[in-house]
Amino acid sequence: MEDLAKMQLNGLRAVEAAGRLGSLTAAARELGVSLGAVSQQVLKAEAQLGQPVFVRSPKGLQPTAFGQEVLVHLREGFRHLAAAAALGRAAAVNTLTVSVPPVLAAKWLVPRLSHFSERLPDLKLRIDASVELADLDHSDVDLAIRIGRGDWPGVKAVHLMDHCVFPVCSPAVAKKLHRREDLAKVAVLRDGGAMFTWDAWLGPQGLSGLVLQEGAIYSDAALCLQAAIAGQGVFLAWPTLADYAIASGQLVAPFPGRHKTGLAYWLVTSARKGRTAKLKAFEAWLREELAAFAAEDAALAGEP
Repeated sequence: MEDLAKMQLNGLRAVEAAGRLGSLTAAARELGVSLGAVSQQVLKAEAQLGQPVFVRSPKGLQPTAFGQEVLVHLREGFRHLAAAAALGRAAAVNTLTVSVPPVLAAKWLVPRLSHFSERLPDLKLRIDASVELADLDHSDVDLAIRIGRGDWPGVKAVHLMDHCVFPVCSPAVAKKLHRREDLAKVAVLRDGGAMFTWDAWLGPQGLSGLVLQEGAIYSDAALCLQAAIAGQGVFLAWPTLADYAIASGQLVAPFPGRHKTGLAYWLVTSARKGRTAKLKAFEAWLREELAAFAAEDAALAGEP
């Protein structure tokens, strides 16, 4: 490897192409450079190797005995390099990188990825769990799923599903809640990073003036959910976060009514890049999963 570090790859490529094709002109054509450039690269490679690789004759290039041995190794080496490059291209074609907020990834997307593998076994997903909107023009991230108002600059945002909220708590805490006004009698858990307030639910319920108790504040919605499961209070949750805990009996929704926050789930892609086949396949699968989930959520909420 130390000797290889002293060599210029372009020179070795020129030697391999010239030896395989039998002329500098053909090598220049294949490599997309001038005849003079190939000639100089071959001469530099021979100087670095310390011996001539070719004998120049009117009939073209003839490898020396040393050159014949060198060319065998170069052909094998570049064959392996070409295979490695092909693997990289195949991986890029068959891999879809999706940026998703960590809570949405853990509580909703990841449990459904087995469905994706069954549907599209040849397409591999790479999940980038991040709250930051990725640079979709200059990174390897193909698309992002985000919650917001869809007004991010420089990207294309396609609406997936509205974001709705409703109170949840443990079965033990629910026993203290006989009327909606009883929410003022229990601790209220808050997500410090939430983009909405309790007014999103209290307002449509006619309780906008209700004063709620101050419970613990967490920096992550998943922590709020775990606190609610532990019986620490009531949390204003949403279906993709809480439905699994409700279905398992860890949480209950003590009051009916799921109300929109003004936010939504969006499929975000580059505004400059085209929509690839793998992106379209993922979006089609995602919409089917969301439609099935919406039906399950309506049944869980007791809605028609």
